[in-house]
Amino acid sequence: MTKKAPEGLLIAEMGVIETVESDNILRWDGDVLYVEQDIYHNGQLVHRKYKRRVTKDVARAVLAMAGVTH
Repeated sequence: MTKKAPEGLLIAEMGVIETVESDNILRWDGDVLYVEQDIYHNGQLVHRKYKRRVTKDVARAVLAMAGVTH
C-alpha cells in the first residue's frame, strides 16, 4: 500500500520516498506517446529519462487539439 507524503510518494514496502522530476514535454517515438521522467528514491536517482506513457484520454485530447480524427 502506498501513501502520499508531502515530499513525494511514500512506498512503505520499500522504505523509500519516491519523487519525480519531468520537463513535461510530450514525445512520440513512432509508437508510443510519453513523457520522460527522472525517478528518485530518498533523493537518489534510480531511473534517468524513464519513459512514462500518457493515458489514452491525454492522447485523445492531444489528437483533438491537433485536429486529427481517428
